[in-house]
Amino acid sequence: MTDRSTGTDPATAADGADQKTGALSEVLDQIEHTLGGDSVSVDDIVQALGQHSFASVMLVFSLICTSPASAIPGLTASVGLIVAIVVVQMMVGRKSLWLPGFILRREIPSDRLGTAIGWMRRPVRFVERFARPRFHILLHRPWLWLPMVLILGVALLMPVMEVVPTSGSIASAVIAIFATGLLTRDGRLVLAALVLLSALPLAIWRFGPLG
Repeated sequence: MTDRSTGTDPATAADGADQKTGALSEVLDQIEHTLGGDSVSVDDIVQALGQHSFASVMLVFSLICTSPASAIPGLTASVGLIVAIVVVQMMVGRKSLWLPGFILRREIPSDRLGTAIGWMRRPVRFVERFARPRFHILLHRPWLWLPMVLILGVALLMPVMEVVPTSGSIASAVIAIFATGLLTRDGRLVLAALVLLSALPLAIWRFGPLG
């Protein structure tokens, strides 16, 4: 994959855009530029974001999994695997993102991805009004390890969530909050994700088919 981005230590997940207003909308703009033809591959999306964009990749795929596109069979499991791989590489301090070929070749229908991007615009603009750099201590080791380990655990369970309606979307929403905190360098959002992760089992039980 061609490197189209520059970034910093993925453990802090700055993605080179941490101080920019509208950084989240810019991520969606980058993905929107990949639309064309009948489908868009995971490789196309990663290429658009750049190989250093750990937080952006995590954000985009977790948001897709909370959108109407989540109805695509196997998408929840694929997103879980992508997030798990991204988090592991962040934890070991890789500077450039790597994904296996069978994931990069997976495709999403362009019409569904376009619908998902449109669906994501409103919540993203809402979050951008409040997200700003703060509580930076939560964005660095060792404090960042706890949410990353929990996110990894949730991501590894997402293939199982394929059979539990809404559970994958709930888990993905929490991951999206975490990724947003990393991308905007807002430690308060990372803390919010940590709190929500602790309540995730109850939320899945309450809003899932057994609730």
